[in-house]
Amino acid sequence: MNNTLGQKIHFSGIGGLAMLSGARLAKAAGWEVRGSDNPLYPPASEMLKKLDVQLYEGYKASNLDWNPDIVVIGNALSRGNEEVEAVLSRRFKYVSLPEWLKNDVLQHRKPVVITGTHGKTSTTTLTAHLLNECGLNPGYLIGGQPLNLESSSKLGDIGAPFVIEGDEYDTAFFDKRAKFFHYLPHIAVVTSIEFDHGDIYPDLESIRKAFALMLRQLPREGWLLACQDNEEARDLTEKAYSNVATYGFGQRADWRGRIVGGSPGIQHVIVERYGKFWGEFDIPLVGRHNIQNAIAAIAVAGTLEVEPEAIAQAMRSYRGVRRRMEVFLKAKGMTFIDDFAHHPTAIRETILAVKEGYGGRVIVLLEPRSNTMVTNRFQKEIEGALSVADRIYFGPIYRADRYKEDELLDRNEIVRNLTKKGIPSFCFDNFHELEEEVIKSGLEGDVFLILSNGAFGGIHKRFKERLGG
Repeated sequence: MNNTLGQKIHFSGIGGLAMLSGARLAKAAGWEVRGSDNPLYPPASEMLKKLDVQLYEGYKASNLDWNPDIVVIGNALSRGNEEVEAVLSRRFKYVSLPEWLKNDVLQHRKPVVITGTHGKTSTTTLTAHLLNECGLNPGYLIGGQPLNLESSSKLGDIGAPFVIEGDEYDTAFFDKRAKFFHYLPHIAVVTSIEFDHGDIYPDLESIRKAFALMLRQLPREGWLLACQDNEEARDLTEKAYSNVATYGFGQRADWRGRIVGGSPGIQHVIVERYGKFWGEFDIPLVGRHNIQNAIAAIAVAGTLEVEPEAIAQAMRSYRGVRRRMEVFLKAKGMTFIDDFAHHPTAIRETILAVKEGYGGRVIVLLEPRSNTMVTNRFQKEIEGALSVADRIYFGPIYRADRYKEDELLDRNEIVRNLTKKGIPSFCFDNFHELEEEVIKSGLEGDVFLILSNGAFGGIHKRFKERLGG
């Protein structure tokens, strides 16, 4: 690693989870770290306080008067921001977070890059947990808050694996490439490929191209681990220059998992490698898609020559990641679950997983929030995904004023169609009215699944306050 002791690094937009994680890595590597952002609130403010990093509140040119050696500019910032303009005018060296990670962290380690439309955070968290428990002392950077690990990032040993979530979203206002182009994969996992991020990708073909180009970074001795059960991921294996293996439930998968039993909240899975028994695992997750992610994590550990018995022991202690099927409240016989799902496939699989793991009605509260979901691009797909639930409540469309009326998701049409199919469905343009309806109509045994990639108007906190959580 470069000798960073005494060097100064400034994170503009430090309050984002990824930027906080990067700041933690920089501090562990010996940098003097400072950052700036708008006023922060928990949990970001608490995480920054724990890091003991000086925060400049607001974006100002004077924040850079301490003359950092390098400025990391967050993806939320763009031209016109006073601090960005100062960086450019004063000719500071500046980079995106992914570029800084490439040059100062990943170059000296063995990156395990978890990519795909679905399951990145869950698979990254479980992989990091397994490698950590098995004694490899990996580094990691996770796009969520792991429940097992001390924090969402860790530097790890030089030369050790570094597990990182490889997002296909763009990098910064000055670098519109996907983030995963910076991550130098030694092992690349592709969980799935579907159309998403409609604000930067015009169609599925452009996403296919991005993933195919990503594979050109893999050295010949590296590995592509692709999900056999996803046609797009499977087709990607033909474009690899490295070693290739597939994983999943299909008979042709090189790492094949078979669910052979289990108990509440735990699935017993046998894994075969190239058609031969390799190991058996008690996986503390529900839902077929989560077991699929677990098989990917097992395949990574196995590829790194970890023994199956050690993996099995580490698997038993896994607790998950916040906002991924996280039970955040049990009150009056009702269960409230928070999940990040915001793509039709993820929504459907999450609902089915909850139905499998819990009794009672599964009632979905959905906030259309992501750049793709707020539009009508997935109109029919969202309706189909929700059709496996017992009752639906739509919240307000996030920043609906940014779109033309004929571009927006038509919640009312979905509500009408689902109600005709016998699935009572409702629309709300006010979070408080939605909250009142849920509390009034909830019955003992109901499971409320709250789906959003944002805050959903703070409804989680208010349910806790009102129901005694």
